[in-house]
Amino acid sequence: MTASPVLPAGAPATLGFCPQRTRHLIQVLQAEVDRARLPGAVALIARRGQVVLHEAVGRQDPAAGTPMALDAIFRIYSMTKPIVSVAVMVLVERGQLLLSDPVAQHLPAFADVQVASHITGHTVLRHPKAAPTVQDLLRHTAGLTYEILGSEPIQRQYAQARLASRDRSNAEFAQALAGIPLMFEPGTVWEYSRATDLLGALVEAVSGQSLGAFLQENILGPLGMVDTSFVVPPEKHHRIAEAFEKDPDGGIPMRLIDVRKSVAMQAGGAGLASTSADYARFLQCLLNGGVLDGQRILSPATVRTMTADHLGGIGVHRAGRSGELLPPGHGFGLGFAVRLEEGVATMAGSKGLYYWGGIAGTTFFVDPAKDFFALMMIQAPNQRDYYRPLFRNLVYAALLD
Repeated sequence: MTASPVLPAGAPATLGFCPQRTRHLIQVLQAEVDRARLPGAVALIARRGQVVLHEAVGRQDPAAGTPMALDAIFRIYSMTKPIVSVAVMVLVERGQLLLSDPVAQHLPAFADVQVASHITGHTVLRHPKAAPTVQDLLRHTAGLTYEILGSEPIQRQYAQARLASRDRSNAEFAQALAGIPLMFEPGTVWEYSRATDLLGALVEAVSGQSLGAFLQENILGPLGMVDTSFVVPPEKHHRIAEAFEKDPDGGIPMRLIDVRKSVAMQAGGAGLASTSADYARFLQCLLNGGVLDGQRILSPATVRTMTADHLGGIGVHRAGRSGELLPPGHGFGLGFAVRLEEGVATMAGSKGLYYWGGIAGTTFFVDPAKDFFALMMIQAPNQRDYYRPLFRNLVYAALLD
């Protein structure tokens, strides 16, 4: 298979989208390209299993002047997380995991993990009241963090341990992470974290396969996601989308991960490259209740579980940058942010909508109530907080019901 099977095309008007407003979405993105703030983009909207919009604007490689192509390959960073979260639930459905399993049951290095408290300038370590579980990893309540979200003592330890390095294997990463205390008591705080990287190691430990091999066999292959992988092969290098050499708003160099060569760590939290057509197949599978073109990945009940709120009364750590990632009016499921109500948030969307994005700007959202999804692929890291809500609002402005 050389190309991703494309979802069937449909006319915007017959699928409840205004043709003029749908066209306006592309015009706005083109205007951003013309302003030299956005190198290029691919936008895709699909409803009732049919593609309403799939268009490219701008340049795929701004340095070379290559026009953006619909089959451009993007570093999707944290849009890897939903795929790996689905992989975990495949193991749950097979009876190889329980959401209530302690992480240490599958990754023994976490048997002695401790929680750090900081009292009058001193660090005090203690054993957690409850061990972090698989569910905690999926919903980011395991007490972990990200070094890029702040400069608290534990976050500095993450940086000093070079947890962002891709030179370790997933197992070695898990071992290194287990040597650093937890920042929070498990199950008490939502903090966006390296939990999904750890889930990559957990999938490997439980399945006996590399993460990439497990994803290929159980998700990517069955769904026909032919251009999604941790390493882009040489014959596809010309399709890789690039950012500007320097940030248009600040002039600093833009450094993205190199997906052209193999590295030791197949990062479950941020390592995949993909295309709009591939990721659309993944989202359509979820919207269909876990099946696409006769290939069932998950049961409908499991998809509903994943896309329901799992935080309940658990609060968000809003003192740090993590709080910016989960707006008021939202909860978090098993790999996705979940909208809890129509209002409160500044962006449009239905109750039950679920979404996530990647640090280079890629974004998606799925609206089960309206039976559609939309995704935008860009490589503009420092502009992501502008383009994500812009795209969301433009899509809903074109929806007529």
